[in-house]
Amino acid sequence: MQSMTPNWRTSTYTKSDSCVEVADNDPTNVMVRDTKDRDGGTLTFPPSSWAAFVEFATEVRLPG
Repeated sequence: MQSMTPNWRTSTYTKSDSCVEVADNDPTNVMVRDTKDRDGGTLTFPPSSWAAFVEFATEVRLPG
């Protein structure tokens, strides 16, 4: 099976380059990397785990 070329994007909420980029165009993996160190490696998650993280992050308000 041939792997897909990542389609990197940042959140629409991003106001600077101090963020992460996400590539979620592969149905088997979601990849995350640092915008300031794009060659520094990636984290790879199953889509179900990434969806759970995104749901949690949108529901939780951190103090501060």
